Amino acid sequence: MDVLLLLWKTLLLRPYVFFFLAVALVAASRFLGRQRTGALFGVTWLTAFVCEWSSTRIGFPFGDYYYTGSTVGEELYVANVPFMDSLSFTFLLYASYCLALWFVLPAQPAAEESGCRFLTRIGHNDRCALLSWPVIGLTCLFFMLIDVVIDPVALRGDRWYLGLIYGYPDPGVYFGVPLANFAGWFVVGLIAMMGYRLLDRSGVLPVFPDAVPVKDVLPGCGLYYLVLLFNLVMTFWIGEWLLGLAGCLLYTPVTVLMVLKLRHLPASCSFRHSCKCSLIC
Repeated sequence: MDVLLLLWKTLLLRPYVFFFLAVALVAASRFLGRQRTGALFGVTWLTAFVCEWSSTRIGFPFGDYYYTGSTVGEELYVANVPFMDSLSFTFLLYASYCLALWFVLPAQPAAEESGCRFLTRIGHNDRCALLSWPVIGLTCLFFMLIDVVIDPVALRGDRWYLGLIYGYPDPGVYFGVPLANFAGWFVVGLIAMMGYRLLDRSGVLPVFPDAVPVKDVLPGCGLYYLVLLFNLVMTFWIGEWLLGLAGCLLYTPVTVLMVLKLRHLPASCSFRHSCKCSLIC
């Protein structure tokens, strides 16, 4: 009962986290199916929790940092790690995964009623492009990049409603965040995606189709930018203009390339007045 009460308190204290999680679960279930969604989110949460637990003790892989325990009794902790913190890794990795797929997978028109689809098979040996190494590498890169925006503003949580929940013994060079922390995010993403790939290769998960609709990948990309926008708004709201501008500058080339990919999709994948072959219909 105590755990359920603390979980309820966590929901009330961190509604934005559970909103992002709910969006990710709905989008992922539609795209990957329930089994694959459970596998990806489960592996990611376990990896994130173990790595956070490890880092607060031996400094690997995020470097040395600590949780203040200021919200103990107000939200659920697993050992010394706030539950919502390790939970956040799940929807952030899924969103990063979708953004990577957007850049890597080739697209082609499908039937008129099906819209545009991304091809997921490559080569003659039927390897799945959804879990190719370029996709995994780009996923980890986007996963790390979004923390470059998230972590500095979270570190200033005492100036907004997050609260001062963690800190670094030795302030880092990037607005107080050590560079080792960002490397740690890449490592967590890589471990989680490799675990998911191993489950896929073991045959315990349903087989991917030959192609997936573009409209099933787009919600994850939208979630990525929704989380990014939320953190940038918080950054500017607390008056950290230089930090906010750095985040905007960081994502300018990514956003430009994403829009260019949208513009270069096959003609039947573009928005139409009838919406029958729209990316979002």
